[in-house]
Amino acid sequence: MAERKAFEDALEKFALQNAVVPPRQVKDGFLEAIQNSSINQSKVITMEQTNAPAQRNGSARFMAAASVVLLLACGWFAYRYYTQANDLKESNRDLQTRLDSAENTLNKIIDEQKLIKDPNITVVNMVGSTAAPQSSANVFWDTASASVFLMVKNMPKLPSDQQYQLWALIDGAPKSLGVFDSLQNNVVLRMDNTKKADAFAITIEKKGGNPSPTLEKMQSSGRTKAPL
Repeated sequence: MAERKAFEDALEKFALQNAVVPPRQVKDGFLEAIQNSSINQSKVITMEQTNAPAQRNGSARFMAAASVVLLLACGWFAYRYYTQANDLKESNRDLQTRLDSAENTLNKIIDEQKLIKDPNITVVNMVGSTAAPQSSANVFWDTASASVFLMVKNMPKLPSDQQYQLWALIDGAPKSLGVFDSLQNNVVLRMDNTKKADAFAITIEKKGGNPSPTLEKMQSSGRTKAPL
């Protein structure tokens, strides 16, 4: 405590010895500033005035951030809506494709049943040849109207320069009933008419067909009546 008191006394003594008397105008101005309340009030800055710019800046930043968040949210919802709409379109397209396929299958069954139940229809079962034992088809021949319908059961797809050709054997002579492509099994094809037929046969020919059958390329055949 003694050392501290001695230090404070020495410091006070030094200040008094080196004190500088301020100019008269500075002293008068300082006293006037203290006594003049209007000057004193003009120099006072309240906390509200000091904080106002900061509050405005804070509010602006908050609004900007909120706008960005809102924009991102709108973009996300728009993307979700677009994705779901596309998914729904794809689902509807796939469903429509399945319905069309089922309708085609049903129509094929109906057409086949009509042909089978028609009393004028003769069904000829075409069996595979030695060259193509797996090939098979059915010929539905309307003996009253001479209409011929062909249902392919199992025939491989051919190169683009070849086609299948249906023949009717009449009194030992072949008659062409038209060419066809085996693009899908169990499809009923309308072929050319014939009033007579002892048998039917299918061969592979060049695209557009031939005037006479290539026997070594016979795929299947079937008789309309028992051999004599």
